[in-house]
Amino acid sequence: MAQKPSIPKGTRDFSPNEVARRQYILSIMRSHFERFGFQPIETPSFENSETLMGKYGDEGDRLIFRILNSGDYLAKADPASLAACDSAKLANSISEKALRYDLTVPFARYVVQHRNDIEFPFKRYQIQPVWRADRPQKGRFREFYQCDADVVGSRSLWQEVELVQLYDSVFEALGLRGCTIKLNNRKILSGIAQAIGADDKLIDFTVALDKLDKVGREGVEKEMLEKGISADSIARLEPLFDFTGTIGEKLDKLEALLTGSPQGLAGIAELRFISDNVAALGGLSAKLDLDVTLARGLNYYTGAILEVSAPAGVSMGSIGGGGRYDDLTGIFGLKDVSGVGISFGLDRIYLVMEELGLFPADVSVTPQALFLNFGESESRYAMKAVSQLRQWGIRCELYPDHAKTAKQFQHADKRAIPFAVICGSEEMQNNRYAVKDLVTGTQSLVDLDGLAKLLRP
Repeated sequence: MAQKPSIPKGTRDFSPNEVARRQYILSIMRSHFERFGFQPIETPSFENSETLMGKYGDEGDRLIFRILNSGDYLAKADPASLAACDSAKLANSISEKALRYDLTVPFARYVVQHRNDIEFPFKRYQIQPVWRADRPQKGRFREFYQCDADVVGSRSLWQEVELVQLYDSVFEALGLRGCTIKLNNRKILSGIAQAIGADDKLIDFTVALDKLDKVGREGVEKEMLEKGISADSIARLEPLFDFTGTIGEKLDKLEALLTGSPQGLAGIAELRFISDNVAALGGLSAKLDLDVTLARGLNYYTGAILEVSAPAGVSMGSIGGGGRYDDLTGIFGLKDVSGVGISFGLDRIYLVMEELGLFPADVSVTPQALFLNFGESESRYAMKAVSQLRQWGIRCELYPDHAKTAKQFQHADKRAIPFAVICGSEEMQNNRYAVKDLVTGTQSLVDLDGLAKLLRP
């Protein structure tokens, strides 16, 4: 007996309905990316191992899928590594390529490799799958799509203003109202660490502070003490534990706290520019807020940090994030090319829209009508109508076999096709079509134009 087929853990099959819904989200993203001046690029699904390795830290490197060399890959294996069973060193000699871990490092490679052909500032968007050898769990997969929009070659904060507008524009078009776009700045976090005398504990400090909404003030203080941050330093954080108000009011509080930190004050000035100009331009549906606990990608981002949270009441965390980085291409030898970018979480956005019932009813690849097959001459008559309706943009099809009528109706029902069209000898003689609404059970007799009006979604 043949073994039942399966797919690797952390991967998924998508049904026609799921694909249609994903394509709906992606089509809206693409249209808004291009409306904002971003150009599409694509990079290979796999890169040279040397392009990816060493760019994500030790933990990230362990999650990269390596590809074995073609042919007798062991022929080029390092004998010493093979004898010592040193898998890390052995991998370098038997695997020269790897599946991309994200879209950011391949984008950096693309910019460096094509810098003579690129007009800077360069605005690019990229929607492609990535692969990570992560432990599969709910909401975390080994193969998933990233949807990124980045600008490189400009330090202007107008780019951050536009990215806030881009986020809002996409989520508004998807019907995802009530999102919160949260802002912070790496310079502010560094300034706070400096102000409390914990410069050397920046990572520990921010990791603990990030848990404020989960473990509360006592939990944060406990973790900071365990990480070697003094009680005196923690006491200076008092204003942050009750950090409420408008963005302007929060920035004023931070300014009072960071008076002795030029770096912190620079971060505050940057956020004022972004928030003031977003407010002056108006028309933002999402809420814009300052979250001093926001510290995503701290080793990566150098300026503004952005994160989007789903509407209140939805069981989902962030659905997008990004920030400013000052040296993206430096890893490949091209220094001082500043950039800023954001990413949309396709899978999370899908789940939120599904939970809120936001997908339009006509987001489907299901035909509007199934023409029943009553024989050769009847099918020829039906196919003429099918061909014309398709030219008019209406999805329809003919049941291919001259089967029992009940079987054909059952086929339409299983596929959730809303209408069945009957073309028998009487309909042919009168140049008409009998249309049965499979939801209500009502039936009508119409000409081709009337049929089109009935079937248009």
